[in-house]
Amino acid sequence: MATQTSTTKDFLTVINERQSVRKYDPSFPISKEELKEILELTGKAPSAWNLQQWHFLVFHGEEAQKRLLPIAYNQQQIVDASAVIAVLGDLEANRNTDSVYDPLVEAGHMTKEIKETLAKQIAGAYENKQYARDAAFTNASLAAMQLMLVATAKGWSTCPIGGFDAEKFMKEFQVPERYIPVMLVTIGKSTAPAHRSTRLPVDVTTTWIEK
Repeated sequence: MATQTSTTKDFLTVINERQSVRKYDPSFPISKEELKEILELTGKAPSAWNLQQWHFLVFHGEEAQKRLLPIAYNQQQIVDASAVIAVLGDLEANRNTDSVYDPLVEAGHMTKEIKETLAKQIAGAYENKQYARDAAFTNASLAAMQLMLVATAKGWSTCPIGGFDAEKFMKEFQVPERYIPVMLVTIGKSTAPAHRSTRLPVDVTTTWIEK
């Protein structure tokens, strides 16, 4: 079986090469080891309080991807891709506080007092359900973008997908209520170029405040 050759690319090259590809070679595999490496690098994305408000559900293999197909409105890329990664947002990321900060305290990089101050701030913020939801979407989206850039740097094509039935997704795959589906990302070997697209000029998307 063919395997993708890992590559190292200049960052600006990655930015310019990344496009949403919807046509994949269904016979082209990606190994679990490479997916793990991609996800480890994805996990270096920034997040509020470094709570890493994301979780990944990886569909890797024909049967798993077929289960996802009707939930994603039968988009062919779901089964043709080498894998599909569902990016979930964590509504209870405050539960990660000790896991994130205790190692820093133990290593002497943070005092116990600072950790306790941060823990209080986090606990207070997560009493607000709207904040928890917003943080889940915002930070998981940062991870999704990082995932696509990492994959591009390693020679893979990707596509973010917002078109799927989130309610059926939660039920079919028994996703705990702690998590909320944000998007799906297909990853694989492209067989056709991405659709042509343009970007609005910076002058249209930017307002400068200089006084």
